[in-house]
Amino acid sequence: MGRLSGRSCIVTGAAQGIGRAIGEDLLTNGADVCFSDINSEKIDTVVAANTELAAQNGGKVIGCTVDVTNREQVRAMIQKTVGAFGKLDVKFNNAGVNKPMNFLDVTEENWHFIMDINGLGVLIGCQEAAQQMIAQGTGGKIINTASIASRQGYDNVAPYCASKFAVVSLTQSAARDLAKHQITVTGFAPGVVQTEMWEDVDRDLMEIGASQRPGQAMEEFSNEILKGRVAQPDDIVGTTTFLASRDSDYMTGQIVMIDGGMTLV
Repeated sequence: MGRLSGRSCIVTGAAQGIGRAIGEDLLTNGADVCFSDINSEKIDTVVAANTELAAQNGGKVIGCTVDVTNREQVRAMIQKTVGAFGKLDVKFNNAGVNKPMNFLDVTEENWHFIMDINGLGVLIGCQEAAQQMIAQGTGGKIINTASIASRQGYDNVAPYCASKFAVVSLTQSAARDLAKHQITVTGFAPGVVQTEMWEDVDRDLMEIGASQRPGQAMEEFSNEILKGRVAQPDDIVGTTTFLASRDSDYMTGQIVMIDGGMTLV
C-alpha cells in the first residue's frame, strides 16, 4: 500500500513541468490521478507514458483536456474523474502562464491573459472541487500553485506577480470558508524551476531587452538562491505529495515556500 493508496487526485497544468512531476509522484505513491491540461495531445502522451507506473503502484491514470477558466469544462473534468475513480479527494490547481512585459508596456490583453488563468482559474478550481467534496461529505484537500512572485513584485512580470499574490489570498479565503466542511486549502511557492515554461520566459525576457543571451536570466536569479542552484521538478514533489497526504491534515491556509532560500519571509 502506497502513501496515497485509494486517493483520487486531479492535477491541472499537468502536460509538462511541475504539474507532470506532481502527478507522477502521486502515482508513485499509489494514488489515482487525472492529468489535466489545455494541451490535449501532450496529455494523451503523458497518460500513455504513465499507465505502467500507475499499474505498478496500484493506481489508475486518466487524462482530461480542460480550459481552467471555463467553469463547465472544469465541472466536466471533475465528473470524469469521479466517474473513473469514484470520488475526488485532492485537487491541485496548478495550471499557470506567464508572459513577461516591462512594467510600462503591460497591456490589458497581457493582464487578462495571465490573471484569468492564474487567478480566475484557481477560484473556479477551488469552488468546483469544493462543491464535489461537500457533496461527498468526506472532506478533501485543495492545493494551489503560488510562486516566489507571490511574495514580492518584479518589474517585468507585474501581472504574473499580481496573479500569484491572488493565489495566496484565494488560498487563505477558501481555507477560512471550507474548514467547516473538513476541506483544507494549502499552496506551495516554487522559485526558479528548470521547466519548459521557464524556457519560454527566458526567450520573452530577451525579446523585451531584460536579458541579452539565453540562460542569462536564470543565471542571475540563481545567484540569489542559498542552495546555489535552480530547482528541478523533482525538488518540488516531496512537498506536494506531503500536502496531498494525510500527514498534512492539520495544515490549512498556508503557503509552503520551495525556493532554495531565495525569499526568506
